[in-house]
Amino acid sequence: MTTTSAHALVQPEHVVSPFHRDPTGGADGRAWAELVESAPEFPRVHIDRGAAVTMTDGAVLRAIVVSPADASGRSVSSRFPVVLNITPYNSVLLDSIDALLAAPVLGPALRRVSRSVDLSGTPFDGISEITRVVAGGAADLLTVNRHLVRSGYVQVIIDARGTGSSSGVWDTLGPREQLDTLEILEWIRASPWCDGRVGMAGISYSAINSLQAAAAGSAGPDAVFAVEGSEDIVREIFATGGAPSLFIPLWLTAVNTLKWVPAVQILRRGGVGWLADRVRSPATNISNLVNGFLTGSDPRIYDDPSFDTIDPTIEDIAVPTFLYGCWHDIFGGAAPDMYNRLTVERGRKQLLVGDGYHGNPGIGFGEPGFPPRLDVLERAWFDKWLRGIDNGIDRYGPVTLRQQGGGWEAHGRFPAPAAVARRLYLSADSSGTASHSRHDGSLHFEAPTDTARLTVKPGFRTVVSRDTTQVLAGVPAVLGGGFTYDNRFAEGDALTFTTPPVMTTVVYSGPANVHVRTVARARESMWAVMLCDVAPDGTPTVLTNGALLASRRAIDDEESIRTESGDYLVAHHPLTRESLLPVVPGEPIVLDIELLSTEAVLHPGHRLRLDIFAADAPRFVPILPDRLRTRWRAQDVDLDPTNPSFITLPLLGEPGW
Repeated sequence: MTTTSAHALVQPEHVVSPFHRDPTGGADGRAWAELVESAPEFPRVHIDRGAAVTMTDGAVLRAIVVSPADASGRSVSSRFPVVLNITPYNSVLLDSIDALLAAPVLGPALRRVSRSVDLSGTPFDGISEITRVVAGGAADLLTVNRHLVRSGYVQVIIDARGTGSSSGVWDTLGPREQLDTLEILEWIRASPWCDGRVGMAGISYSAINSLQAAAAGSAGPDAVFAVEGSEDIVREIFATGGAPSLFIPLWLTAVNTLKWVPAVQILRRGGVGWLADRVRSPATNISNLVNGFLTGSDPRIYDDPSFDTIDPTIEDIAVPTFLYGCWHDIFGGAAPDMYNRLTVERGRKQLLVGDGYHGNPGIGFGEPGFPPRLDVLERAWFDKWLRGIDNGIDRYGPVTLRQQGGGWEAHGRFPAPAAVARRLYLSADSSGTASHSRHDGSLHFEAPTDTARLTVKPGFRTVVSRDTTQVLAGVPAVLGGGFTYDNRFAEGDALTFTTPPVMTTVVYSGPANVHVRTVARARESMWAVMLCDVAPDGTPTVLTNGALLASRRAIDDEESIRTESGDYLVAHHPLTRESLLPVVPGEPIVLDIELLSTEAVLHPGHRLRLDIFAADAPRFVPILPDRLRTRWRAQDVDLDPTNPSFITLPLLGEPGW
């Protein structure tokens, strides 16, 4: 594969790596876990809920400072490394969750239940997707990692300006909030309980905040442990393929609701300034979002320059950075992309990718064959880079991932360097495997010789799909069935194209591209695609997805990735207002639709299936003007041997077709 992209996913030719390849961490991993399970240095923690940091513009940010304490609960008078978490989700809520998990009887019981509940193989298997979060260590990263503190760290949780108990107006990862982070870091380093070394950690928003700060040079943190962060908010979740998702309005509503719940200390002090700031911006960004969705007039509906000030500059990060993501995260393939853009050497950067959702990071971690728990990895990471302990964490991975359909693997890099990009052509010929779909087509290595025009109509069956579970952070997984591992109901609204069964084990590794010739019957058309692994019993499980509005089909070749034969592997669509192209009813349009990076193993007897939809709500919800331009009309896939449609994807192994 070759590329001209600054964001290239393709790495240099393979060299033998000195890093071991055990996804559990081997003897080192067992030592990290034993250290966390052993009695910590300090018996208790001291929680100061009244700390405050005044910014240079006068805004007061409220903090919770958790420090090592003696047996009586008094804070130990000493200097420690500090782990910072800046959150918009209200430290009062996080403090309450921590108190629940730390309760003498209830806390251990909740952790035991989380470890023991496993409904795999039952109609309720999706429930286990959520309940195992606590057992995997994610709750300790989201709230307070008490064992980390009792082992000689200070943890600081601060409400971002305009959220929780902090004054000001929420800047939503903007320039003022980023300046706040640097001022907070300066305050921490000057505090009597800090030894000068500061790491940043957190999940989702806090991970993005950490990555932003890590790119700030010496003023930023000394190490980062980022769980489910983002590098390109527009393409990953805000307007993928030009279509927003339901997640953004739900998320904005949640944060704006939580920011009206102050800490008790604020109420005791009158809270006049805090209340005035809330009244000044009672629902930050909500009116802009509604205006943009209904009229298309807000520039942030497109890839506006304002997003350049939000997205972390990954190439500028020079500190040790641990990245965790998952294949069906709301941010999709962000973690692998960021790992490949990091310029620090392997070992100082680590990538861990699970097969889960945004709301269940670390499920299964700590179990046999799985990576260590997230809280264990966090401790090992900061012990190494904040304390200088040679514990082997830099020899872990450096790329550790869960293959969809397979187990955990540890590699030198991702995508797999030996994967060969292959074309699979769309054919109207029946595969005999998907009579439930709008049309049962097939996929072949050989180009078809017949022409066909296949029609697909917009529908609502994708509401019951893994795409819905992805965009709603994993919550619908508790419903199981079509919301997790069986896409047949959704395929009732799709054109399907299925391969023959593979004869030998085949691995699909990296991003992929769907090159399809289409015909719209209105002035806009919405296209969504899913790639599935079809089991011998006929069950299709979604591996990855993508979408594109026909008017957003312009491609920036400088930012795209092509194969050696010239096919797009990643087609970078500018998604700006200026790059919009007309859609003429009845005229063929060729689209290149990116599929998010993943790695999956196809076992003998399994097949690959491409699903093509004319709608995919709530994962992709075009703004109202775009939806009206589609007129909810049927759309066509035009199969023409002189201009064939195909999917390009990197494969390891020969399927035997």
